[in-house]
Amino acid sequence: MKRNEEIAIIIGGGPAGLTAGYELLTRTNIRPIILEMSDQVGGISKTVLYKGNRIDIGGHRFYSKSARINKWWGHFLPTEGNLKNDENSDLIMLNRRRISRIFFLGKFFNYPISLDFSTLKKLGLARILRIIFTYSKVKLFPLKKIDNMEAFFVNRFGTELFNTFFKDYTEKVWGVPCNQIKPDWGSQRVKGLSIFSTIYHALTSRFADHTKVDNHKTETSLIDRFLYPKFGPGQLWEEVAKHINFKGGEILFNRKVVSVEWINSLEVKVIVQILNTGIQETYTGKYLFSTMPIKDLISSMGEKTPFVVQEIARGLIYRDFITVGLLLKKMKIKHGKTNDLIPDNWIYIQEKEVSIGRLQIFNNWSPYMVENPEYVWLGLEYFCNEGDELWSMKDTDFTKFAIAELSKINMIFPEDVMDSTIIRVPKAYPAYFGSYNNLDTLTKYTDTIENMFLIGRNGMHKYNNQDHSMLTAMVAVDNILENRSDKSNIWSVNTEVDYQEDGTAEA
Repeated sequence: MKRNEEIAIIIGGGPAGLTAGYELLTRTNIRPIILEMSDQVGGISKTVLYKGNRIDIGGHRFYSKSARINKWWGHFLPTEGNLKNDENSDLIMLNRRRISRIFFLGKFFNYPISLDFSTLKKLGLARILRIIFTYSKVKLFPLKKIDNMEAFFVNRFGTELFNTFFKDYTEKVWGVPCNQIKPDWGSQRVKGLSIFSTIYHALTSRFADHTKVDNHKTETSLIDRFLYPKFGPGQLWEEVAKHINFKGGEILFNRKVVSVEWINSLEVKVIVQILNTGIQETYTGKYLFSTMPIKDLISSMGEKTPFVVQEIARGLIYRDFITVGLLLKKMKIKHGKTNDLIPDNWIYIQEKEVSIGRLQIFNNWSPYMVENPEYVWLGLEYFCNEGDELWSMKDTDFTKFAIAELSKINMIFPEDVMDSTIIRVPKAYPAYFGSYNNLDTLTKYTDTIENMFLIGRNGMHKYNNQDHSMLTAMVAVDNILENRSDKSNIWSVNTEVDYQEDGTAEA
């Protein structure tokens, strides 16, 4: 231990936890000890390697409106074009074209919806008239009460567009009707998206330079290009982990937190269990950064926590996630009149008769995600609840089920499947129902613990993107350096006012 060195215990080795660790090492005299429950860094931003093929869980575009984040990424993985011999470098960010579409009524629709002739033809005259009427109606007479997800989308896009392109997919993601979900998720995910922004983008994009990643003016949902690590998102976090270890930080794997106790206002004690051995270890430090689900954090803090806070934590709900990796000789569905692979990075599956929510085509994220470029490497994404029928299905049965679903919507021939794997991710998405309405009461209590910082998606029970999670960690470290006790700036990241664009997070 260095002279005058302090210790920070960081729970979780995902984007927020690793960002906090690196920021502490490079900007303070605080040494981080990162406790990761799995055997790999990156959280849901990790890259899973299966027989030479790589899986990106959920699909992670590296795109941010924050100059601070873009500079941070570039420090570890320079963008192609900024190195003399890009083709010989593995430590690089690829500049990738973004194509994502909606599959609905057996047809492809651009996402976001582009109001071109092709889209209008596919929708049909009757539906187009309903879209125009319901959109005009809500613009003339906006809803007065926006207290759920359905009201949020209807007020922005009209009833017909909501029912056509938002309702079914959103309910697949969350497993409950849209009118039972708080509108916060919608405001975070499509805060700058509207009919007018879509039309404006469609017109101006004709004259834009589509070889460049525009990190400032374009609404996130409308971007045409993004950066992507050559070997998937986990490559970045593995690099960050190497730097943390080199600079004297510790990253410990297979550590499950079982107890968090504040000995006094200046010292926290964290007890962990080493998975597969049952051995317990104790770590103490001055600071605690938590990215673990709030539900589990409050439970680990024991009975000293106020009863009302315990009740709110117990009522928080999460949505779980399953990815099925399928290796194919080819896809049945082709690109236009050619025999080429369809160009999509991912496809939203809007069809009601199947459970699959999204389809990733990893070849199109990076050609280096696939061991043999002649084959097609897919990720079929399912949203579920831990313990339900999908979650509990045996791997062999789930694989058959998934293959049958893609075959049913004419995406593949079952006989072309060569190999498969299944990855289950618990607590992938913090839900905006259950006791979420009372989350403020819980966070007001946790914020009174001066040296504890809740950061990241699950740490804050907030559906943050990767860059938002990183910013929460950076701002927490800013607060330590500034001796700031008010933590509202951490909670302000990724709010409706687009915190990361207003300059506050760039200090």
